[in-house]
Amino acid sequence: MSKDITIQNFEQEVQNSDKPVLLDFWAAWCGPCRMLTPILDKLHSELGDNVVIGKINVDEERELAQKFGVMSIPSVFVLKGGKVVDSAIGVRNQAHYSEMIKKASGL
Repeated sequence: MSKDITIQNFEQEVQNSDKPVLLDFWAAWCGPCRMLTPILDKLHSELGDNVVIGKINVDEERELAQKFGVMSIPSVFVLKGGKVVDSAIGVRNQAHYSEMIKKASGL
C-alpha cells in the first residue's frame, strides 16, 4: 500500500528510510496518474516491505514538487539513502518500475 507523503512527513518517510523509496508525483485530475495507481499497487504486492511507495499530490504539496523539479505528471523518482537514483516521466509498465527499484537496492 502506498503512503501519502507530505512536507511534514517527508524527512521521516523518505529521507530517513533504510529502504528504497519510490515517489509518485500525481494529481487527482490527471488521467495517466490514475492509470499508474494500480501498477504501483501491484508493484507493492510484488516487493512488499522491501520498498516504500509514496504518493505526493502536486496540488497539495507544491513545495515538494518544486524541490524535485516536477514539470510533468506522473513523475516517478526512486531514492536510496535520501538521494534520487532514478526517475521516469509518464506511465511505464510494472517491470520498468520494478527494475528501477531493484537497481537502486542492488537486488
